[in-house]
Amino acid sequence: MLSPENKKRILVLGIGNILWADEGFGVRAVEEFHRRYVTHDNVTILDGGTQGLYLVSFLEWADCLIVFDAIDYGLPPGQLKLVRDDEVPKFTAAKKVSLHQTGFQEVLSAADLLGRCPRELALIGCQPLDLEHWGGPLTAPVRSQIAPAIELACKLLVQWGSPAKLRTAPLTAAEQLFANNIDRANYETRAQPI
Repeated sequence: MLSPENKKRILVLGIGNILWADEGFGVRAVEEFHRRYVTHDNVTILDGGTQGLYLVSFLEWADCLIVFDAIDYGLPPGQLKLVRDDEVPKFTAAKKVSLHQTGFQEVLSAADLLGRCPRELALIGCQPLDLEHWGGPLTAPVRSQIAPAIELACKLLVQWGSPAKLRTAPLTAAEQLFANNIDRANYETRAQPI
């Protein structure tokens, strides 16, 4: 970890379900972000998966929040859209694409009701193509947006005073976000591509 240049507490969060094809975009984006970059110690990187309301305590802690997720904006498959601050709840509540029990808008609402919602929010959403392929990998148009989504997150971190730096050495097994061969490389070599 790098020493922080500022004390804003930043959460970089990926949400979704890797078992439902493009629904796993957020999780895979945060996984790849963590694999490529080292961050200041005021930045927490979290695979939120399908944890729903269990994520409220993480949001309460954060001053700034970046979320990667598959969002049905009604756009062409694989198109990214960045939504900021007050616009975030409007878009996440517009149409649920998530298969988890609690949508992310409920997590934001719960943190807001407690008076502890992050002051700055950024949702990096990717339009899914397939949310029905059980056990399937990300589709090609969605997978191709992981790198651009990470670039957007890096720009936000610069704006918030905590730029990420490229890793100079690969992660050790203990540093990886995923174990048990569910990391993207291992999982997708076993899954049937679309």
